[in-house]
Amino acid sequence: MTIRSKFLVASVATLMAGVAFPAMAVTLRYANQGDLKSLDPYTLNETTTIAHHGHVYEGLTKRGKDLSIEPGLAERWEISEDGLTWRLFLRKNVKFHNGNPFNADDVIFSADRVRATGSNFQTRVPSGSEWVKVDDYTVDVKLKSPNPIMNAQWDTWYIMDKEWAEANNSVAPTPAAATTPSFASLNANGTGPFKIESHQPGVKTVFKVNKDWWGKVEHNLDEIVFTPIASDATRVAALLSGEVDVIEPVPLQDVQRVNGTANAKVLAGPELRTIFLGFDQTRDELLFSNVKGKNPFKDKRVREAFYKAIDIETIKSRVMRGMSTPSALMIAPQLFAFSKDFERPKYDLEGAKKLLADAGYPNGFEVGLDCPNDRYVNDEAICQAVVSMLARAGVKVNLMSQPKAQYFGKVLKSGNYNTSFYLLGWTPGTFDSHNVLFDIEGCRDNPQSSRGESNLGNFCNKQHDDLTDKILVESNKEKRDQLIKQAYQITFDEYGYIPLHQQALAWGVSNKVTLPQRADNQVLLYWAQKKE
Repeated sequence: MTIRSKFLVASVATLMAGVAFPAMAVTLRYANQGDLKSLDPYTLNETTTIAHHGHVYEGLTKRGKDLSIEPGLAERWEISEDGLTWRLFLRKNVKFHNGNPFNADDVIFSADRVRATGSNFQTRVPSGSEWVKVDDYTVDVKLKSPNPIMNAQWDTWYIMDKEWAEANNSVAPTPAAATTPSFASLNANGTGPFKIESHQPGVKTVFKVNKDWWGKVEHNLDEIVFTPIASDATRVAALLSGEVDVIEPVPLQDVQRVNGTANAKVLAGPELRTIFLGFDQTRDELLFSNVKGKNPFKDKRVREAFYKAIDIETIKSRVMRGMSTPSALMIAPQLFAFSKDFERPKYDLEGAKKLLADAGYPNGFEVGLDCPNDRYVNDEAICQAVVSMLARAGVKVNLMSQPKAQYFGKVLKSGNYNTSFYLLGWTPGTFDSHNVLFDIEGCRDNPQSSRGESNLGNFCNKQHDDLTDKILVESNKEKRDQLIKQAYQITFDEYGYIPLHQQALAWGVSNKVTLPQRADNQVLLYWAQKKE
């Protein structure tokens, strides 16, 4: 090197020493087996979609890493002595992403919108409650009867900007079955820690950090890039190659493989979700069956036969590779202490055949089974196993498997519960039995009530509903648990559903990333730290 060159290098080094360079942008790339169909936070009550929306929108409350209730857009709340009025004190100096201030008008608007036709979140707010503005940052909620767990689902009831919705013809929620996207389904305007920069349904969604967020930032991200990857093999390959940083789920057959690599690991643990089968018990004739003029599922013997024809231990060992916990109830045992008092009926193929014959179907019958193929762990494989098992009992099951966007659009309320037999998963939003008893097991016979909104087959027992109403207002835990047990006993004895199991969590995470894992399976990346 010449003397002149050395001088130039030293001069440049001296000049550069005083220059502050911006840090490299930190991008976290996330892939899930399912798509993000709609940005409207009231379209689909489904965990993965809720988690996506939770980066952009916020509720009056939020949940911590341990699922405890924390203040959100409501700083605090007070309940009157009679339990009929909740006073909410809203957080000040919060802005939506477009700069509009958050206030009481937005809360009242959202309380109306979430209960409107087309919303899949109607149970988040009591149907008969009255929301009254006291001032810009105080709201009273007036109830017809006490509801001590009313706020237990508010972390997933996201507050929307009234002015923005009105200006963009989005006052009404977007139904899951909608064929034409609304403005709110393609655009978002929340108060949360990330903003939507771009959204291409089925392709890619880009979240940019909201530098004006009111909360305490715990991540170090500048952006999140979400890409749906339906193929299990492709999703795992993307993680192992470093193309993506986080995937959910890791296919069970690939858990050991991922854990055996140097650049990624599987975060695993028990999930609170119960996977189950349900029947149409309300129509006089099934939509998808060769039985005409009657509905076989209205006969308890048929429901019991289906239950006993399914070998849950084989599903556990072969389909779930041991990573599931067979269940006798529609709720995870971690969420109800008396779950241990219920024993799942044993697999009994000959007993199932006899029950079908006694019910008038000695040769079985045909029925369609609706199943998602990109929502739950090995969902389609579970359904295929069920088809095979019921065939041994003489029942021909025609499997109708499809991506979750089409599946939910068909079987939910917005699709007029267009199913005869279906597979579904449920995590109670309150982490309390009342949610299961009201939303999943409650009678769907009152159009003025949100009871049974997710009861796709309309299992209905009035004694069960009476118990559910008592459970809501009972404050004594011992008495409340006994009432809950009685309600579950009714569903259990009636074979109202076929609970299968609680699936295991399996997230694939790059070793460059640290991320808490919650038992509700919400992948919340605003807690992620990534090393570049």
